[in-house]
Amino acid sequence: MLPPTIPIFPLQDVMLFPNISRPLHIFEPRYRAMVADALKGDRIIGMVLLRAGYEAEYEGRPPIYPVGCAGVITDVEELPDGRYVIMLRGLVKFHVTSEDQGRAYRRARVEAMPEVADAEQRAALRRQRPRLTALLAEVAAAGSQPPSPALPDEDLVNGLAQYLDLDPIERQKLLERNDPLSRSQALIDLLEARVTPAR
Repeated sequence: MLPPTIPIFPLQDVMLFPNISRPLHIFEPRYRAMVADALKGDRIIGMVLLRAGYEAEYEGRPPIYPVGCAGVITDVEELPDGRYVIMLRGLVKFHVTSEDQGRAYRRARVEAMPEVADAEQRAALRRQRPRLTALLAEVAAAGSQPPSPALPDEDLVNGLAQYLDLDPIERQKLLERNDPLSRSQALIDLLEARVTPAR
């Protein structure tokens, strides 16, 4: 269950997807405070993408995209100078409804956006997997490891959406998709567009 208010960590090109882990280096004082507070509580932090033009207001509260993904801190290392290296594991997407201005770091009132695939969607996702894997092999760098066949279909799709070399806006559009099946099709379309000019 996602709390109604969570701390949010806005970045310009780093995002989080459900059920996928991401390491983060926390060095700004306000976000060190955010991590310290999260560790005393439920360990939940929401990741959101900054909108273009954020640079002028970065030290304040520049505009963000309203759909993000909440994660739970699963591992933490506090460095001698007060910085943190954390591992954040995606829990659930959320929609920001408003912001709480009461702390140095950003906190938002949010509504959870769970993604629940029915049996028909899961079957369709399973049928898309070979195409997605084949396209991935065509665009992957030499020497990169193919995804494990044991990886669940939804985690494969979300992992690719999180880690493939994509424009942040493309990644945001993938996150905003309603479900992993729709996200998988959008990924296939993006990868096919990359592969086609090379042929």
